[in-house]
Parts: sequence; structure tokens; C-alpha cells
Amino acid sequence: MLSPDKIKELRPQLDALIIMPGEVSYDEARAVYPAGVDHRPAVVIRPDRAAQVAEVVMLARETGLPLSVRGGGHSNAGHGVSDGGIMLDLALLRGLDIDVATRTAWAGTGLSAGEYTVAAEAHGLATGFGDTGTVGIGGLTLGGGIGYLVRKHGLTIDNLLAAEIVTADGRIRRVDESNHPDLFWAIRGGGGNFGVATRFRFRLHPVPSIVGGMLILPATDEVIRSFVAEAEAAPDELSAIANVMPAPPMPFLPAEQHGRLVLMATLCYAGPPETGERILAPFRALATPLADMVTAMPYSGLYPPEDDDFHPLAASHTMFADAVGLAKAATILDFLRSSTAMMPAAQLRVLGGAMARVPADATAFVHRRSRIMINLAAIYEDAVEAATHEAWIRRFADAIRGRDHGAYVNFLGDEGPERVRAAYPGRTWNRLREIKAKYDPDNLFHLNQNIPPAAVS
Repeated sequence: MLSPDKIKELRPQLDALIIMPGEVSYDEARAVYPAGVDHRPAVVIRPDRAAQVAEVVMLARETGLPLSVRGGGHSNAGHGVSDGGIMLDLALLRGLDIDVATRTAWAGTGLSAGEYTVAAEAHGLATGFGDTGTVGIGGLTLGGGIGYLVRKHGLTIDNLLAAEIVTADGRIRRVDESNHPDLFWAIRGGGGNFGVATRFRFRLHPVPSIVGGMLILPATDEVIRSFVAEAEAAPDELSAIANVMPAPPMPFLPAEQHGRLVLMATLCYAGPPETGERILAPFRALATPLADMVTAMPYSGLYPPEDDDFHPLAASHTMFADAVGLAKAATILDFLRSSTAMMPAAQLRVLGGAMARVPADATAFVHRRSRIMINLAAIYEDAVEAATHEAWIRRFADAIRGRDHGAYVNFLGDEGPERVRAAYPGRTWNRLREIKAKYDPDNLFHLNQNIPPAAVS
């Protein structure tokens, strides 16, 4: 048994916060975002600096216990925690040093996207992350980062200048284009396979304000098709995420709309505010809006408060598409109408812009030319329904699949090795396996969307 005394025997210099089963804070410490994940680690350890992270990594090597790494806890597969293992929780790595003059920031990986965004916004600056403020910047960055600034400023990894990372040998490495460039290439999209990132150095961009917010339209095949077309035709300053779903019982929606299919979009125009209304006018003209909350606001306004008690059971599938025409839009609506889930949804993210101008082999994220990301989901109430909704998701994905068979690693669940390969097609997979063999030959970091090390010849 891995008791505190045993930990001190093996790692006497480990002075991190240790939480054991039976302690009052244990259940809260082991919790992650997805419902249905009820793993009980042997110990939860919260270091507050990289040297302590290194001690935890060495503890895992010496004990042979599985090592999970929790940032914000949003992994769809629940990889931040495991049964009987060591749970390394990065929650105390919260340092943030913003250099306004150079427009860069060193950020601890225990920060959430919302926390970083609010702090940077005080200086009129921003780094693009995802679409949810409570997601940890650690896992989000390592997988790519597709959010509200993706067309203007690229993926999160396109703004990653350097990282501090603890590798499987317990070494603390500073990686960038000049230092361990192979490892720096791999962590920009390759997920948590190569070590524990403890700090990131990001590029910041001037984003004093945006014109954006929620726009809700009735969902028809023509509205969906036209929305995607307008988002593709818009300037790079405009990024859009649209959820096609039954309208929730929001107080600002007419009661007769509740449960009807709507297109619920979040728009972000990160350009001159005086042109924002003109750029967004075509979206408002697609149909009479059911709700229009698009206005000038701080960028952090796109991260509204979240319900800490919301832990959904969900079946999901992430994919890319070349286009969404009328036929595909109609298929999306048909499948959503057929679902028996509490909340079925199809999310559409139009890509391109700055993201697409980075060479596909510049980082481990290779889906630079993918035009649209589609995420399908079915949120349900009872675990006994899982098989029904997972089968529906598979049929839905097969019905709208085109030539692009890629997958976004940050949105994968526990879907098997073939889906991990879909995130890293072609030569990227082989290159990642070779780098994995160099820095983690024993696959210590395997509780993730795993890339096994290449066999040594």
C-alpha cells in the first residue's frame, strides 16, 4: 500500500500536498468533469513547483503505479484519474507572469483558460484557447487548442513559444525551437504523451474588446448551410461556433420554442469594433433571430459562469468535414429529431484562416487544411442508456462522413487506438512514436490518448 510513510521513504524530499483515501477532501480531489468516472486513486498529490512534479514522476517509476495527470479534469475519457494509481493534480501550478512589453506570458498549467484570459485582458491582451473557461490550459494546449480566435491568431499551439516539461526520467526540461526541438514539435498537438508540462510561454495579441456573443436562429437546412458559408466567407477576425440542438428552456426564449431545433451560435469578431456590426449583419439576416445577444464586450465575456455541479453523461464523436451543404444539413436535422437523448447536438466550427496558413508538418497537429470540425453529442441521464446513444452517434457520424477522416485529439473519448491514429495520420504517427521512444521508452505516460513508443531495432 502506498501510505504517506512509504512515500516519504521513497521520496523524502517530496513536500507536496498529499491526499489519501478516507480524508475529507479525497472525493473532491479525485473528481473530474465527465460523469460516470468514479476511479479511486491510491493517492492524490498536488505539487506547487516543477521540482515536486519531478519527484512524483520518479515516485511513479519506483512504485510501478499508473500515473494520471489532472489539469482541469475535462478529458472526455477521464484520463486525469485512475483506479489504484498516483493522481498528479496540477491545480497549485498557478503562476502567471505577463510581460506587456514583449506581449508574452509564462503561465502555470494549473490555470484555467478563463483565469488566464481575465488576467491578460486587464492589459488588453489575449491568447486563444477553447470555448470553455473552466478547461485547464495544460491539456488543452498540448492537444492543439481550437477556440474563438482560431481564424485570427491560429491554434493555441501556434502561440506557444516555449514550455517547461518534466519527462519520464524526472528531468525538468525547457523546450522551444532551439532546445529539444523534437520534443517541442511533439508537445504541440501530441497530447500528454511526452511528459508533464508545468509552465507554458505564450504569445499574447492585442484584443482590447470584441463584438460577439450568442445568436440563436431557427434551425433549417438552409440556415445551417448558409451559416457555414457565411462563416467561411467572413474575414479571419471572425470565428464562429454553432450548436444545432433542441432549444433549452432559457428564460429569454419564447416558451413555444423550447425543445425545437435551433442553431445556437457564439460569434467572436476580434477586429475593429466599428466594422463588427457590418461583418456580423449577414448572420443576423439568415432568419429572424430568436435571441440576439451579440454586442461589443470584453473577450472574457465569451466565457460565462458555469455550473460546478454539471457533470454530464454523454456519447460523442469528433470529426472533420470538407463542406456542409443542404443535404448534409438536412441529415443533421433528421438525426437530431430521431434522438431519444435528453440533449442531442451537432456542433459546427468553421476553421481556416491563420490556422490553415501554418504548414501541416510544423507541429504534431496535422489537420491544418480541414475546413470544418463537427462534434456530435448525446447527453443523457441514466448510464443504462449508454449503448443506445453510442449506437446513434455511430450512425450519425457514418451518415455525414466525407473524405476527411481525421479526429481532434482533445475531443476524443475512450475510443480505441484506431481513433488515436485518426488524430495523427501518415508520417506524423511514426515521428511521434520515435520521439516517444526517446523521451518515454517505457510508456510511463500512457493514461492519455496514447502514442506507444516505437520499437527499438
